[in-house]
Amino acid sequence: MLYCGDGSDRCSRRISPSTASARSGGSSAAKQHCDSYDYALAETVDGLFKTELIRRPGPWRSMDAVAFATLEWVDWFNNRRILQPIGNIPPAEAEERYFAQQEEIALAA
Repeated sequence: MLYCGDGSDRCSRRISPSTASARSGGSSAAKQHCDSYDYALAETVDGLFKTELIRRPGPWRSMDAVAFATLEWVDWFNNRRILQPIGNIPPAEAEERYFAQQEEIALAA
């Protein structure tokens, strides 16, 4: 997760659960591999966010407007965007299907 307190591109990084678990054990190569993918994903999402939300509709009149638009974008990104790799459905629908399938498997067992 990226946190840019001053709005710059120089951000501190919070350690994701996968990175933390990789750092707690295993080889250093595995740690570096995990870190590089975490950082690459964070950079990609950060770039997408800036392109899709911040630069396109700007200039912004207030920080509250940016905060509200950010909440809307995160909701869209996590729940409503259509993803081809999971069957051209939103992530929220894929998650519902997954848990329904897991429940059916548990009932059948």
